Amino acid sequence: MKAVLPAIARPLLEPHLPADIEVAWFSSPDEAKAMIADAEIAWVDMQPTEHVAEAIRASGHALKWVSTIYAGLDAFPLDLLRERGVTLTNGNGINAIAVAEYAVMGVLVAAKRFDEVVRAQDRCEWPKDAPGKVELADTSALIVGMGAIGRLIAERLQAFGVEVTGVTRSGRDGTLTPDAWRTRLNEFDWVILAAPSTDETKAMIGADELAAMKRDAWLINIARGDMIDDEALLSALNERRIGGAFLDPTSPEPLPANHSLWRAPNCMITMHLSGRSQTKMFQRAAALFLDNLAAYRSGGRLKNVADLDAGY
Repeated sequence: MKAVLPAIARPLLEPHLPADIEVAWFSSPDEAKAMIADAEIAWVDMQPTEHVAEAIRASGHALKWVSTIYAGLDAFPLDLLRERGVTLTNGNGINAIAVAEYAVMGVLVAAKRFDEVVRAQDRCEWPKDAPGKVELADTSALIVGMGAIGRLIAERLQAFGVEVTGVTRSGRDGTLTPDAWRTRLNEFDWVILAAPSTDETKAMIGADELAAMKRDAWLINIARGDMIDDEALLSALNERRIGGAFLDPTSPEPLPANHSLWRAPNCMITMHLSGRSQTKMFQRAAALFLDNLAAYRSGGRLKNVADLDAGY
């Protein structure tokens, strides 16, 4: 049984690996593509994520299980994995706390306009009044996507007194279904994107959705950049038709220096740092991999098995 694993995780994994597993540790995309040819198990996360798909496509028919630290599956050739019957386990929950905290930070920063406070400090100014006066207890939030991250965002915002409404496929627990939330956009002060990246969620926020939002509402995105039509968002920001946008992911990444979003009014960009704003990411990922490895070897049930048809 051969496994291709990231060298960066070697100190966390190697002491706990069974002696009969042949392990190839990769440090570069070229190494990953060469090593995966005859591997049964692969954890080949890389940046930029295009390298992940390239490595998977270089695999042979021995590949049976792919593990990833990523919660989203947009980096993976799902058609190929589905065709070959490969199991894919994702990192759902590994970064959930950090990402949820980033979303709440986005709401707080927007409510108090802390971005303007920091700019005043940079200019050594002492404002006579606060640039942001919104108290969260007076507001309501729509969270599109109530997975691990969305649920944590909801819990934290509710602690501030925010009235939270979620969106799920099933409409469970009083949430809205995918065909119902758009007609209610004008009810919410915060529209938070926390859904997985699928064909259905691409450009889900466009001109119509932005036009339906309150004029002082903020769009908070901690999901994927391609969920927003950038041209429509730029138009809404420049014309002051929404309160603003807090964007952790963008499309593309990195965002080019000449991209208009950098200079758009009332737009904060956090360079997709949310999941990295912690110190336990690799420890959690390694523990999950080792748990799943034990289950895989014993024929047990793996955790976080992705639905390749649904895309998450």
